[in-house]
Amino acid sequence: MKVLLTGACGFVGYTIATGLRQRSSGIDVIGIDNLIRPGSERNRSALAAHGIAFHHGDIRNASDIDSLPGCDFVIDAAANPSVLAGVDGLTNSRQVLEHNLSGTINLLEYCKRHRAGFILLSTSRVYSISALREIPLEVAHGAFRPSAFTIPGLTTNGITESFSTEPPLSLYGVSKLASEYLALEYSSAFDFPVWINRCGVLAGAGQFGKADQGIFSFWIHSYRARRPLKFLGFGGEGHQVRDCLHPRDLVPVILAQLDTTSGSGLCNLGGGTANSMSLSQLSDWCVTRFGCHSIAESGEERPFDLPWLALDSSRATERWRWKPQTCLEQILEEIAQHAERHPNWLDLTG
Repeated sequence: MKVLLTGACGFVGYTIATGLRQRSSGIDVIGIDNLIRPGSERNRSALAAHGIAFHHGDIRNASDIDSLPGCDFVIDAAANPSVLAGVDGLTNSRQVLEHNLSGTINLLEYCKRHRAGFILLSTSRVYSISALREIPLEVAHGAFRPSAFTIPGLTTNGITESFSTEPPLSLYGVSKLASEYLALEYSSAFDFPVWINRCGVLAGAGQFGKADQGIFSFWIHSYRARRPLKFLGFGGEGHQVRDCLHPRDLVPVILAQLDTTSGSGLCNLGGGTANSMSLSQLSDWCVTRFGCHSIAESGEERPFDLPWLALDSSRATERWRWKPQTCLEQILEEIAQHAERHPNWLDLTG
């Protein structure tokens, strides 16, 4: 089987590419990446060492996609994954939509042409900011947690796929949601398999050092380096919570999806409430691991920040027999050891 993997030199794409090669000798992976993110060039030579062919190209350009060889499946791991993208005054809103939506259209046309299946790595940020902020919360052990479960799509394990996707979502979130709908329409119209995986916060060693793209990695690297850190919003005490998943834990479900010849669907893939943590709790972990470091507090709230978000992945368990394999403590320690080996990581990849 030949698999085209976009975003192959990013943290998630690289982890999946090498994971597929390690788990299955029958899969030939062809990677494509535009190498515009700081740090992505570092993974280019490493792909070759794993026997993964690489093409330097941009999925926003149809001609770059047209020049690629035919494959049996496409895994789309390319994105501008920042909820602040296009609205922070530093990035272009059109580029966000081109990366996350126009690129998807080009890939779906490729799948139609080559009769290839399509796997989209989507995001938990397709869920409604307004609805998420309506969840009643209480503080326990330095972290927010739901105090009632009256909102549709909210369970004790997190939010399910039936939770509201009503805007506002962020330009990033709405571009991924639009990509999901388009992919499912292409599957129905042109009869090729499409699987959509809505991922929680992905984290692990080697993740690029940007707060809005990988808060667990950014926080640990910054804390170890004694760089300024601040609890923003929601009382300024760091009670906001996200769940955490290592991208290598995506490989088993992707292998199962690659084994399909028809069908479509979407599911959450996240750490859930069992693999979740607040910034305050993460800071306490860092105190034990690295010693004391002061953290500032601010009541300032940004429009796309959330107090609590964890994914209920029960559908993935039922459909694919999937559960995360790497516990939160292992992920944090892996990042900490990487931070100690690479003290300048934030400068190289931030």
